[in-house]
Amino acid sequence: MKIIIDNKIPYIKEALQRIADEVIYAPGKDFTPKLVRDADALVVRTRTHCNRDLLEGSRVKFIATATIGFDHIDTEYCKRAGIEWTNAPGCNSASVAQYIQSSLLVWKSVRNKRLDELAIGIIGVGNVGSKIAKVARDFGMRVLLNDLPREEKEGKGSFSSLDKIAKECDIITFHVPLYKEGKYKTFHLADENFFRSLKQKPVIINTSRGEVIETDALLNALNSQAISDAIIDVWEHEPEINQELLDKVIIGTPHIAGYSADGKANATRMSLDAICNFFQIDGDYEIKAPVPAFPIIQAKSHEDAILQIYNPIEDSKRLKAHPELFETLRGDYPLRREEKAYTIKYKE
Repeated sequence: MKIIIDNKIPYIKEALQRIADEVIYAPGKDFTPKLVRDADALVVRTRTHCNRDLLEGSRVKFIATATIGFDHIDTEYCKRAGIEWTNAPGCNSASVAQYIQSSLLVWKSVRNKRLDELAIGIIGVGNVGSKIAKVARDFGMRVLLNDLPREEKEGKGSFSSLDKIAKECDIITFHVPLYKEGKYKTFHLADENFFRSLKQKPVIINTSRGEVIETDALLNALNSQAISDAIIDVWEHEPEINQELLDKVIIGTPHIAGYSADGKANATRMSLDAICNFFQIDGDYEIKAPVPAFPIIQAKSHEDAILQIYNPIEDSKRLKAHPELFETLRGDYPLRREEKAYTIKYKE
């Protein structure tokens, strides 16, 4: 069996040697029809567009994307071509929650706010959004949830309308998949009309997909003070991001909210498990994130410990200093660990 794999997917080489006869590693953007023609399976990230242009005429039978999102896979073409695929739902949800948790603490400190006096609207309440809700409740925030697919299945009881969130929330954070058409369309969900409907001058956070927020509308909202701040990890037209928007956001990072070592290990494990299941291979491997260099945290408080473990300001400073290195900063990101990897000792 021959597998082509994105060379930025970690913790996978030794395991793949046990299940494949031939493995080729390549940058995600450099997957070509010639490269994949005689491959049986692909392991990709969002930078590889798996469509007719790439796959037609190949012998690819299976695609595993080591990501939650799968809008880079032309699922209709794959269905017609008899190509199975899988994503890794929930793999990095705790990592994104860590990013939001730390970002809220940074924002609170910079703007001198009390989180327990504020309301947060969470748009998209799947694996990630559910964890964000817990983070917010732990901070004592009032939480409003919006998720149309879940509301249709479960009823309106636990959910709020987008209009209610726009009127009442001090912070609005997006955790939806990207759907460009259809009943649950999320492309430019936050457009000029959305920003005109806001009442509280909220903070806008996006860690889902860049295209969920219309860039010009977000810039206009910042310039007109319809919103107070923006925390942006995902951007339209990545890696060619809008420089003016980057300059104006309080935190701007290169699509790394989900890039903890723990989340990456989960995604790698899920991708390998899926390949083994599809090809009926007995996989004998163990995928673990590396132990932190300094696993003991000395902290004054839990909030202090959270920011010692991960502070997004450093990632933001690097991107703001060198936006032209977006892809490099993302691809060579020094994978961070989540809180469970540390022992926290509180100072007297």
